[in-house]
Order: sequence, then C-alpha cells, then structure tokens
Amino acid sequence: MKDLVLSPLRESDIASLVSIYPDDAEHDPGEPLWSHMDLEANRQRLLTQGYWKNWGSWSPDSWCLTFRVMRSGVVVGVQSLEAGGFPTLRTVDSGSWLSRDARGRGIGTMMRTAVLALAFDHLGAQWAISASRADNVAALAVSRRLGYIDNGVSRVLSPTGPCELRHLRLDRADWLNSKNGDGVGVHVPEECTPYFGVEIG
Repeated sequence: MKDLVLSPLRESDIASLVSIYPDDAEHDPGEPLWSHMDLEANRQRLLTQGYWKNWGSWSPDSWCLTFRVMRSGVVVGVQSLEAGGFPTLRTVDSGSWLSRDARGRGIGTMMRTAVLALAFDHLGAQWAISASRADNVAALAVSRRLGYIDNGVSRVLSPTGPCELRHLRLDRADWLNSKNGDGVGVHVPEECTPYFGVEIG
C-alpha cells in the first residue's frame, strides 16, 4: 500500500474530484433531487454539499472524516469514515467511490483497509458497518473480502423509487485476527484527539 495515500479532504480538492466523479457512484438515496437541475448537475451538487455538510456539522459525538485517495500521485477517488455517538457506540460506517479508470486494481479494498486500520487500531472502534445497494456487487465484494458478515436487508426510498440495501458488519476481534491492517501506516496528530471524542492510542 506504499503508493496509496489517503489524506483529509480539503475544499480545494473538490474541483478535481468533480472532474473524475463516475456516473454510477451512489449518493444518499434519501436526498431529494432538485427539479430544475438534470441528474448529473444534481449528483455534482450532492457531492459538493455533502462535503460541506460533513465539515460544518462535525462534533466529537458525530463526525464524518472524508479522505482524498491518491495512487502514485494521482487522485483516484474518495474514502470516508463516519460515526454517530462514537464515544458510546464505538461503531463506524464507511463510504467510497473510485474513478472508472482506477477500478479493477484492488484499490477499493486497500482504501477501505486503511480507514478500518484507523478505526480499529487507533480510534478504539468495536464494530464497523457498511451498507450498499443490492446491485452494487463491487462494494459488497470489498466488504466480504475484509471479513464483514451479513447484517440484514432494508428498503429505502430513492429519487428513482424503492431501493434495497444490504447491510454488513465487522467486529473488532475478527479484524484483529485477520491481520489485514498489518503494513498500513496511520498518522493521527495529537491535537486531533478531542475531535473524535476518544483518546487515540
């Protein structure tokens, strides 16, 4: 993973991400589309507003840390790690997307591995959950490759109609036993500790 680098997203990164944002990337199915915009404009709006929302609503109890993902110096996508009630629940969720050119090379698995290493090995997470549309075969495969197990199915309303989500879960013991985090380098500045609501070790 030496040539894969995840760094916290900055506002100055957004333009470069919009330019590689794939047309099949999932967005929150609960977010409404604006009628005066076409689908692509809505998707780009939701992408940008989502990052602003994450920055503006951050608290030690509820946060979403979004990373710009680079491989060999080239931006290839985004990986997020988020939690609600983390000091008590110690549960994290994740989301990601990759440019079309970066797919099929194992990058999705590597970047998920990186944030799981942050969560389990440095933030003290006890569980990681994930949810993907039932037809998102690639995302579900990444989860299962990293040891997630099935955790139920739900249906939600999306702008295009009902959508089935597959839920998965990974616990701390299975993560540690897998050794998947070996070789992942994580740097958490000490001054960031209060923002996650836990002591980082």
